[in-house]
This record gives sequence, structure tokens and C-alpha cells, in this order.
Amino acid sequence: MKKIIVPIDFSEHSEYALKTAVRLAKLFDSKILALHMLEISEVLYTSDDFEQHQKVIFFLKLAEKKFKKFLKKDYLEGINITPIVKHYKVFSEVNEVAKEYDADMIVMGSHGASGIKEFFVGSNTERVVRNAEIPVLVVKTDLPNISFETVIFATDFDLENVKPYLNACKMFEKFGSKLKLLYVNLPNENFRSTVEIEQRIAEFLQTADGNLDKISDVAYQADYSVEQGVINYANKIGADLIAIPTHGRTGVTHFFSGSIGEDIVNHSSLPVITFKI
Repeated sequence: MKKIIVPIDFSEHSEYALKTAVRLAKLFDSKILALHMLEISEVLYTSDDFEQHQKVIFFLKLAEKKFKKFLKKDYLEGINITPIVKHYKVFSEVNEVAKEYDADMIVMGSHGASGIKEFFVGSNTERVVRNAEIPVLVVKTDLPNISFETVIFATDFDLENVKPYLNACKMFEKFGSKLKLLYVNLPNENFRSTVEIEQRIAEFLQTADGNLDKISDVAYQADYSVEQGVINYANKIGADLIAIPTHGRTGVTHFFSGSIGEDIVNHSSLPVITFKI
């Protein structure tokens, strides 16, 4: 993990993300790319008018000054960090920056307080996750410990999840984490029998690993929604991190479909990492 991007909006949550990135950088000897997205109107930015152009320069310099002040933290001492100011208006273009700088991971802070789905739906985080081709680690609190001893990889064991599963295995091997694979069995039309689930899992592991050695690392959870099942199981085993495969086309909403009660998954403080399908 050579380069980590951290989008910065000067909020408390983006500082949580920055602190997490620093701990990762120390662990993997990584470089941090601190990214501030400056919202400048396209009309203003492309205008030939001298006065408008001066406004753009003013806003850029102001942002750079504020950014420089924000990055004057004791915990950043000795860290290889590069501040980047972009005039993009939308967070979906974080992926363009990731490609430009050949980054390996994006670490983001989230304001969400209502569980996994709220991390993503209708937020800047969702837009980043939807477009990112590299893993996105979403944190909601300061994470003093990033050992991630126990990680849940939530999947329906569809074969399209083989690639994100293998990428997760590769990453968490470096952490020395124990990776638990979780299948959430849902009621009604989404219900599968034990035999059906076991066949699906066996085919998945055989395709991914070429063997069934990790069959003992698979867990089942019966619940009313995927969100509930993941969180309930995470709480039960004391997991440190939840990993999720995501579709670029539809973000995590594809994975987290189904009926969702308002009282589900409230205030989960667990970080979530996404892997692109």
C-alpha cells in the first residue's frame, strides 16, 4: 500500500480519516495524498473574464492557506504527506485523482449515524464508493487501533464477488487479520435452504481458492435484512471491520437491498471497507 488518498473538508470526520490514514501509513510506509475538493463553478473556472479569473485565483489561494493550516498537526510529523487542491465540484471525481496519482486506497470520514446503509446513500461517501476502483475505507470515529484482528466479509457468494473476495484476502493477510465470510439468509422470496447455501458457498470457494480450506471460516446469519444480519453478527463476534463488495453501477445499494426498518443498525461505530466488483 504505497499511496493513500484522504478527502479533506476540514470537518471532524475528515480528521478521523486523516488520523486513520496516518496509522496505516506508519504500518505500510505509505505516502498520504490529502485531497481538498474546491467547489468552483465551471462557468467561473472556464471564463475568459479577467475579474472572474482573479476570483478563481483568490479562492484557490484561500483554500491552500486553510489547507496548510489544517495540516499543521503534531501527529503528521515525519509523515510523507502531499496536499492536493482540485477544483472539482463533485466527489465522484476522487477516483480520477486516485488514477492520476496511482493510489491504492481511499480513506474517508462519514457523518452517518444510522448504520451501514446511511454511510453511503445520498452522501459524498456514496459517490466516492460508487466510482472508486480501489478500496474505500469509511470511518465514523477516531480509530486508535487499526489492527483489524477480526474482519467480516459480507457476501451472497455470487461468483461476481470472487474478485473483491481475493482482493480482501490479499489485503488482510498483510494485516494478519482473521477473515470471516458471512452469508445473511433472508425470509420470503430471498430465503435459501441450508443445502442451497452450502452448494453456493462450495462453488464460490472452489472457484476463488481452488479448494474448500476456508469453509470453516464461513458463517450464516438469519435475519430480516442484510444490514441487520451483518451488524448483529459483527456485534456477536466482536468484529473490528466490515468488508463489502460493491457495484460501481449502483454502489452498495445493490448489495443492501430489501426492507429496512428505521430502527435497524443504529449508531454502529464499526468502520467499513468496500471492494469493487
